[in-house]
Amino acid sequence: MSNYALRVPDFLMKTARSIAKKERTSVNQLFVTAIAEKLSALQTADLLQEKAALALEEDYFNVLAQVSSQEPLAQDKKDV
Repeated sequence: MSNYALRVPDFLMKTARSIAKKERTSVNQLFVTAIAEKLSALQTADLLQEKAALALEEDYFNVLAQVSSQEPLAQDKKDV
């Protein structure tokens, strides 16, 4: 495990302490979890962009053509 000295603005530290206390965890664990979540989100976005770049418009329309033109079931309709 590595160490990294992190300078955190006072308002963020105050919020982090408050949330860590509420979640019954350490500020360190809160920061590690937040960093892991952000890195995961960035990697997922990159992966989706890579996959989208490989997609063919023709395949997209072929899949859409297979979708039924029936009305959705009542329980599947969005209440407006």
